Formats: sequence, C-alpha cells, structure tokens
Amino acid sequence: MFKQLRSLAMTALALAALLRPAQAVDWPYEVAIVDSAKEMVALFKSHDFWGEESRGTQLVVPPIVLSVMSERWRKEANNLPVDIKKEIFYRAIVPLVLHSNDLILRDRGELEKLAAQRKAGKALSPKARAWLAQLGDEYRVTDAESAKGMDALLLRVDIVPASMALGQAAYESGYGSSRFAFEGNAFFGQWTFGGKGMQPKEKRAGKGDYGLAAFEWPFDSVRAYMRNLNTHPAYADFRQRRAQLRRDGKPLSGLVLAETMLSYSERGETYVKTLKGMIRQNGLDIADSARLQEDTSVVFLVGVADARAAEAQAARLKQLRKSGELNEIIRGMRLDGS
Repeated sequence: MFKQLRSLAMTALALAALLRPAQAVDWPYEVAIVDSAKEMVALFKSHDFWGEESRGTQLVVPPIVLSVMSERWRKEANNLPVDIKKEIFYRAIVPLVLHSNDLILRDRGELEKLAAQRKAGKALSPKARAWLAQLGDEYRVTDAESAKGMDALLLRVDIVPASMALGQAAYESGYGSSRFAFEGNAFFGQWTFGGKGMQPKEKRAGKGDYGLAAFEWPFDSVRAYMRNLNTHPAYADFRQRRAQLRRDGKPLSGLVLAETMLSYSERGETYVKTLKGMIRQNGLDIADSARLQEDTSVVFLVGVADARAAEAQAARLKQLRKSGELNEIIRGMRLDGS
C-alpha cells in the first residue's frame, strides 16, 4: 500500500515540479482527494470556477491539476446530466492544456530571441547552439541552429488552441469515460505501433500491430498530443495555417485551425464538422484566450473510488508531508518542464 501511495504522490507532484521554480521545494500546495462528481463540483466552486463564464473578459483558470483519475468517473459520468459531465471534464482538462501551451511559448520566446540574434549577424553561444540542437531533436528538425533550421522550428514550436484541444480530448475520450482514459490517461486517441500500448477490443483490419498510447499521468497525454500536431507530417497544413494567422496578426482560433484536422480521424470531413460543432455548442472558444491564475497554490486533483478510500489516502499523504518525503519527491523532479 505504501508503494502505491508513493506512486500516487509522485504522479501528483511530478506536475507540481513543472509548475514551480527549480529552487522551490517548500511552496504552498494542496492535494485534493475527491470521491465523486459532487465533490469535484464543490472544489471548482470553492475556487470560483463553476457556472457560466463572462464573455468579453479573459477567462482566468485556477491551477487545479488533474493528477489521478478514478474508475468511479467512468461509471458516474454516464449517469450525470450531460451539461454537468461536460463542465466537469472541460474544467479538469483546461489547466493541463494551458500549462502545456505556456511551456511551448517559453521555448518559442527563447527561439525568437536567438533567431533575431542570428538575423542580426551575431554569433550564437555554445550554450545556445546546444539548446537549439536539443529543441531540434524534440521537434524533428535537423541543423536547428542554421537560419533554415530556426525557420522550421518557428513553424513547429507554437501552441495548440485550447478550444480545439478540449474538443478533441472530449471526443476521443468520451469526456474521460473511455477505458483508455482510465487505464492509460489517454485523452487524444494516439496510436503506437510494434506491440506497444493498450489493445482495443476490435482492431481495424490493415492498420498493422497498433495500440493506444498509454501515459503515466494526464499531463503526459496533453503534451504528447501537442507534440504530435507540431511534428507529424500529417499536420503540416495545421502548422502552415497557424503560421499564416500569426503573420496576419490574427488570433490562433480553434474553430479556424480545426479545419486542418482532416487527417486526425478516418472520418475526415465528418470529424472536422463534429469537432467544430463541439467547439461552438459548448462555447469552448472562450478558452483560446484564457490564462492560468498566478500567485496561488497549485491544487492536485486525485480521484479515488469512494469516501473510505479518500480517508485512507488523505491519512497517508499527511504522513508523507510530515516526514518531508513529499518535498524529497519534488527535489527529484525536473522543475523546468523539460
């Protein structure tokens, strides 16, 4: 049981590491253990993150971070009013999407500085060249420190509109109620080959030995989805359209860029139409300009099966806090999001 709890704590606090500066190990944080949709709603309400959002003002999202899903959600979601199920799912996923985009923008900002430096004829430092090489490996760009390589990186190192990410996560995971979402934190239906991944009950003929990619924690799934759209040849049109929007000084709209998702599903045009409909009908476009709330405690959302399990996990987490082991876990994490 202790090993299971340690795994749970590491899952939750790995994301804590991504959200705080490297030197911080004693910052205030919370671990919210919930055993029902009702408790999740209560948590959102306590952070003023429930109910109809005001249009015309920027949506500010509290850092309530989904860390551990519960199988109970799979059962409970099917019995909830549809609007409640949707609201819970979107509010649980949007902080992950916004943080992933923030990490991308951090890299893009540094990349733009180096590109301007090269354009001005200034030499790049060995540290800058090493960083560019690493970024090139991550985004599948060769000769990343050349002018051509930097241009290729600028095309790829950019955000995915939150409304589109939320719509695809909801569609691909059945609002988090699919077997793959629970077993492997898989929200975007990404395939993996070579006998790896979770096996669907019925495989599609002629598609090879594929499975659904599984992830250690939900944030992994979001980052992998964005990396997929930013690197795979199938989404070159997405990247070109996004770059054109930037050149034209227009916002990166999920509704606009959803039109490029023809290759995401075998359903093609029908998939795109469905995705755009989800964005419109659920008002997801408000998330495209949203930001994470700053100067507040990060809350790690841990789902458990029932109230009894919640009490047991709370007691064990209290022990880990008291012993200092939670901070030891934080020290062992990469705090810069790399």
